[in-house]
Amino acid sequence: MENRYTKFTLLITNIYRSIHKIKSYEMKKLGLKSTHVSCLFYLHEFGSQTAAALCSICDEDKASMSRVLKDLENKGYIVSEETLPKKYRSKLSLTSTGSKVAEKISSIAAEMVSAGSNGLPEENRNAFYNSLELIAGNLEKICEEYKND
Repeated sequence: MENRYTKFTLLITNIYRSIHKIKSYEMKKLGLKSTHVSCLFYLHEFGSQTAAALCSICDEDKASMSRVLKDLENKGYIVSEETLPKKYRSKLSLTSTGSKVAEKISSIAAEMVSAGSNGLPEENRNAFYNSLELIAGNLEKICEEYKND
């Protein structure tokens, strides 16, 4: 059991660090930070979202998300669709410039996912994602139990 724990945590950490390095390197070329990636990517994938929804989707805290969104708005990549007193609840969408950058991010992500799974048969890839989804769900349930204590 301990060996599985060690292997699992080290591999997941290694994957996370690699993703972060790739995001940082690729975003530097675009003049952005890796923290911008998720917002632009998810606005491109899911369409307009509120800051609250983006916090949830990106798994970021409100303060961090607020800084990222302000930065993206100042760069002209996103715009608020409404002028509500509580900007946190206003829908945000990509500008045409933001859409172009988000398309580039999506393209880079697709290339990296393909390169990362190079040599992995489709059957194994499906089994891997199913297993990872099950593990993530099980661990989330355990974390929910901690919240109740």
